[in-house]
Amino acid sequence: METAIRWAGNPDIVLVIKLLSLHITVQLVDLQISGRVRVALKPLVPTFPCFSNIVVSLMEKPDVDFGMNILGGDIMSIPGLYQYIQETVKRQVASLYHWPQTLEIPILDASSVAVKKPVGILHVKVIRAIKLLKKDILGASDPYVKLSLTGERLPSKKTTIKKKTLNPEWNEKFKLIVKDPELQVLRLQVFDWDKVGTHDRLGMQMVPLKLLVPYETKEFTLDLQKDTNISDSQDKRNRGKIEVELTFVPFKEDSIKFSSKCSGSLDSFGKKESRIDRASEEGTPGGAGLLLVMVHGAEDVEGERHNNPYASVLFKGEKKKTKMLKRTRDPLWNEEFQFMLEQPPLHEKIYIEVLSKRSGFIFPSKEPLGHVEINLTDVVHNGRINQKYHLINSKNGMIHIEIKWKTV
Repeated sequence: METAIRWAGNPDIVLVIKLLSLHITVQLVDLQISGRVRVALKPLVPTFPCFSNIVVSLMEKPDVDFGMNILGGDIMSIPGLYQYIQETVKRQVASLYHWPQTLEIPILDASSVAVKKPVGILHVKVIRAIKLLKKDILGASDPYVKLSLTGERLPSKKTTIKKKTLNPEWNEKFKLIVKDPELQVLRLQVFDWDKVGTHDRLGMQMVPLKLLVPYETKEFTLDLQKDTNISDSQDKRNRGKIEVELTFVPFKEDSIKFSSKCSGSLDSFGKKESRIDRASEEGTPGGAGLLLVMVHGAEDVEGERHNNPYASVLFKGEKKKTKMLKRTRDPLWNEEFQFMLEQPPLHEKIYIEVLSKRSGFIFPSKEPLGHVEINLTDVVHNGRINQKYHLINSKNGMIHIEIKWKTV
């Protein structure tokens, strides 16, 4: 749903601004907000109310108008200050929630609904950029590219920084986990690196994954835009182009359902397509895949000082943690972690530990409640394990772990 919203009122909002040792009290008055928003109810589930999240995005920068009273006087009447504050607020709010950025409001507990599972890997090769917009007055830019998929909260991938050039050559490869190739979009943003302050965005572009045919590499030459607001006519400067190569490789168990959708047609985004051999593709070894670790929960975990358990997953030097649950001996996390690997983890082990953490400045704040070390050989051969393990160094504690190995 897309709709225009407008809200106006005179709420009683009081803020305290701390400037060194000085505390300044500010009252916000005559607050007005207007803008155009997109609201999505997803994913759809068979449990009432039939959707698990409300996802909200701004389709344009919002108008936020208000007065600021300090000591009974409205400081917004100071020349130049009003416009500066308004533009700063618009920019900050837009950076958080301007599409494709989203605000997700959970309606149903994640443990009660089916979560989308990864179905494949998107291989991205960032080749080059051409005739980028010059931001630095005294010289060329220092560009780099950030790339990410919509619908994911994972950190963006980044290329290296190319110094003092408007025509950078990267030829760098990345892999992104795909959950919904029909709806997800690849977001490419080119930035000018700056040693001091924020990095200026030189331009951006979006590529819907539904334009890709599984196992086929497609090259895109994209005109960079200021932002996603196509109707914005305020800045029509030529921002240059970016060239990328994209290949969507489904996991083997998902490849059949995607193969029926292959079309091999050309469109306005891409150049000639060519079919590749997924097992022999350069940079895509046949043993590459995704290790999925689901930490379901634990039983009878008991600490001497407190019981606020969380689980820590350590694999190949990378550590990931579940949320902490307070005051329980039988936590249910139902959290999944992903590790992308170039080869099957035949001779690898994964270390999972349950700990309890106490808030505040109490030493020691962490308390180990038990751990387990799982050999991944059976996971590779069978594709999946799902069982409960006795926690080492725990009297009666057990942990429920499910691990899957998906290959491309």
